[in-house]
Amino acid sequence: MHLSRFSIASVLPAAIAFVATAVLAYIWCTGLPDGWVPLRLPLTGGGGTADTSGASPLTKTSLSVADGTASDLPGAWPGFRGANRDGISAETTPLAEAWAVGEPKPLWSIDVGEGYAGAAVLNGRVYLMDYDRSAQADALRCLSLADGKEIWKFSYPLSIKRNHGMSRTVPAVTKEHVVSLGPKCQVCCLDAVSGKYQWGIDLVREYGSTVPAWYAGQCPLIDGDRVILAPGGSSLMIAVELATGKVLWKTPNPRDWKMTHVSIAPMDIGGRKSYVYCGHRGVAGVAADDGSLLWETPDWKISIATVSTPVPVPNNRIFLSGGYEAGSLMLELTGAAAKWEAKPAFRLDADTFGATQQTPILNDGHLYGVRPNGELVCLDLQGKQIWASGMSHRFGLGPFMVAQGRIFVMDDNGELTMAQASPEGFHPLAHAKVLDGHDAWGPLALAGGRLIVRDLTRLVCLDLRKK
Repeated sequence: MHLSRFSIASVLPAAIAFVATAVLAYIWCTGLPDGWVPLRLPLTGGGGTADTSGASPLTKTSLSVADGTASDLPGAWPGFRGANRDGISAETTPLAEAWAVGEPKPLWSIDVGEGYAGAAVLNGRVYLMDYDRSAQADALRCLSLADGKEIWKFSYPLSIKRNHGMSRTVPAVTKEHVVSLGPKCQVCCLDAVSGKYQWGIDLVREYGSTVPAWYAGQCPLIDGDRVILAPGGSSLMIAVELATGKVLWKTPNPRDWKMTHVSIAPMDIGGRKSYVYCGHRGVAGVAADDGSLLWETPDWKISIATVSTPVPVPNNRIFLSGGYEAGSLMLELTGAAAKWEAKPAFRLDADTFGATQQTPILNDGHLYGVRPNGELVCLDLQGKQIWASGMSHRFGLGPFMVAQGRIFVMDDNGELTMAQASPEGFHPLAHAKVLDGHDAWGPLALAGGRLIVRDLTRLVCLDLRKK
């Protein structure tokens, strides 16, 4: 029987609703299978080409000052995955090796807008990209590390629909500046102390960026005196002078790679500094000095969402991992000077290892990450599984980090586990329920023995210090 486009269009919504209702009814009656991780799809209107009519939101910025004050506490976590962008803390404050009942103790907590944005910490200040639903505005908040009180809040008006959370990026901060990237790709640079607006870039308006399906997940990279961003659209990557906002170089984007949820990874190849980025049609390396394209390959792309950031590995290799049955790929770069070639060294299927949301950590020659069934896994650099945490220790889509020889990993519902970061096996040292909500997916931040964690709507600062 022939169906016209009109009849298909009229039947399709009802069919989708019927299937969704049936699935929900099945889950209600039977519960979720043990270890099941839901396939999360973007809601209507989450991403795509943003409305560029009218003035940019960055023409209507505002700054409010509160009564919080910066503390003189030690420690720093200046951006996504820490100071070296590797998920490993250089923390010098001794951390507790076990937790008694009621530990780690919460030092303060605040309500936050729906999202998974993690904190950056420097000079006794905590920086958080947030969304104010009542004001319909993006909000970069500066809080006191000592007590969580707000010092200032910078905002600009932006209409956002709920889409499995709103804000999901981590600011980058130096002594003088803090840089944020909002859900719809507005980039702002502020004075890190006062919150005063310095410069901004609307990536959609100025570069034709496409907002990713679950809003922007790319965390800005500050490298010395410049900010590195991957707009997609007219430029695959750009370098911006941190102090002025002046664009220093642009990498062409002839294959029209669009922005993903991935953040940029710095990497040295053949003695030359570069940046690695996954677009929606492949992965590429760009020279840090002039923005020239050093290599690219279409061998790594994920149809639904590319989230996990590339992990540079010794000997000019890059470990890539993803969800949605993508598994993992180790790329090997060969060549020299301005011309390199990326070839697959090995692949792993999703059951062996894939990273749906959180980026794996390379620590002492081994890779640590959570695969789709929720198990924490240790791999060697040839892709061989050394150990897995087992079905009784699963962590869903939660974040993790390494500090002082231990790995701290959160599960979906806010239980924090501390274990040895060792290839000798999974050896848990302590567990504690530290969050009461759900979707506890925000990247962790550790500074001066204080661990900042979050779930969908709550930010908490925990005391990990050794007594």
